[in-house]
Amino acid sequence: MPGDPLDLIIVGAGPVGLYGLYTARMRKASAVVLDSLPEPGGQVTVLYPSKWIYDVAGFPQVLGRDLIKALVDQAAPEPGQIRCSERAVDLFPSEDGLFHVTTEKASYVARAVILTVGIGAFAPRRLRVPGAQELEGHGVHYRVDNPEDLRDRRVLVVGGGDSALDWALAVEPLARSLTLIHMLEEFEAHEDSVEKLGASRARILTPWELTEVMDDGTGRVERARIRRRGTGEDEILEVDDILIFIGQVANLGSVKEWGVGVKGNSIPVDTRMQTVLPGVYAAGDVAAYDGKIDLIATGFGEVATAVNNAMTRVRPGAKAAPGHSTKRGF
Repeated sequence: MPGDPLDLIIVGAGPVGLYGLYTARMRKASAVVLDSLPEPGGQVTVLYPSKWIYDVAGFPQVLGRDLIKALVDQAAPEPGQIRCSERAVDLFPSEDGLFHVTTEKASYVARAVILTVGIGAFAPRRLRVPGAQELEGHGVHYRVDNPEDLRDRRVLVVGGGDSALDWALAVEPLARSLTLIHMLEEFEAHEDSVEKLGASRARILTPWELTEVMDDGTGRVERARIRRRGTGEDEILEVDDILIFIGQVANLGSVKEWGVGVKGNSIPVDTRMQTVLPGVYAAGDVAAYDGKIDLIATGFGEVATAVNNAMTRVRPGAKAAPGHSTKRGF
């Protein structure tokens, strides 16, 4: 990238990365956000744009797509500051203390880098049962773009985590009928969601699993075979749509080669959110430390900490504390 180095490069344009751009603007820092996806929002945009999110401060509830729009509006990016469809493939420090980040389209230089890459490149975990692969997109779904598409439909939800229960709660008022099955006795979701689902008209079966998906002869889902674990008891459900939420398969890919101390699918950080590579920070789901809680709300605080501490490197003599926003202009 020609010209003077940027102050910051933020890799990852999910909620945390977008809030990082806003925090950089508060510090009057030059910054760009890079992301491999065609639009900002990360997992929220890809997996649950129409799902209610309940744990973001200031919003009793907010749709995923509305949260992303609000974060973009808050960041008030200048043209070109959010650069989508640019997957970062390499990061390396030079002897002059600058960092070079190469994407599939361009090269950038900055005084500090903040990694807000979430869980990395991700894809929904597929359920390997007869008929599921053949009918994917024809009644078998791993994401929901528009809940209204499920109005008056017979819906089966598979899974017991937050995504499964959140979608079950969102779809239940619309669907003709809704059954949720989970392979374990206990759910792996927020207690409030479990309580709300139990009070709904949804049929809840645990520990049951999906064993076969059958079509109607025209290539659409018509029936699902489910089995009670440990007993061999089978049941065939008449269904129109099957929503499968059994987790994500994640891979940090090239990030593992950047010298930032990746362990598994996370990056250990210190109290300033700095990685083992001085000048490179991490925030959000990818950042790891004792007592970490994976919430969007947590990520917002982490990226604010990362940006403000990075500014002490970007501008020697600067304070990490940014001052109160009520006292600052833009």
